[in-house]
Amino acid sequence: MALERIYADILAVRVIPNVDPDLAKQFNLKPYHRSLAIFTSTVDDIGYTALDEATKRADVEVVYAKSFYAGSGNASGPLSGEMIGIIAGPSPDEVQSGMDAVQQTAESEAYFEALNQEKTHALYAHVVSSTGSYLSAEAGIRIGEPLAYLIAPPLEAVYGLDAALKAADVKLVKFFGPPSETNFGGGLLTGSQSACQAATDAFREAILDIADKPIKY
Repeated sequence: MALERIYADILAVRVIPNVDPDLAKQFNLKPYHRSLAIFTSTVDDIGYTALDEATKRADVEVVYAKSFYAGSGNASGPLSGEMIGIIAGPSPDEVQSGMDAVQQTAESEAYFEALNQEKTHALYAHVVSSTGSYLSAEAGIRIGEPLAYLIAPPLEAVYGLDAALKAADVKLVKFFGPPSETNFGGGLLTGSQSACQAATDAFREAILDIADKPIKY
């Protein structure tokens, strides 16, 4: 069954061409990190996936990435969304190229899937075929290895992860114990690309079953 896709909106973006030294210290920037690009997104996990993509398409590193408590429905302002991401690079051109990758990923490549018509029940079941520097560091794996990035509401996440781990030769390398800042849960699984895809499919199917029969056990 094809589920309706939920894409993220990038709400605000700014580039700092030559970051002030005092601010640079707060982000532990390297000497060659002279420029920053800052953005906010309506969906945190899509934002993190987009940040990783930026590290593959431009000479940038992720220096800050945080989710906001309780999600975009409780944002502090109209441009806050659900997360903030900051990339650093040697020049404005590089961080702008990184932001181009963030925008493209959020607009067309990474998405949640709605489990109901109101889009109030959703999951994230995304395969990263080749990780960049950000997600590989988060998962403790080598750059270029595949990942299954699996996120859902709390109960669904735990049940779905179990199904994913049993469905394929994958390893849980990062567990997001529910509730996260945005009241979800999930994890990062690694293995071959085909194994990550099989785990992702099993995660989705398990959660579809919960959505269809929530109190049947």
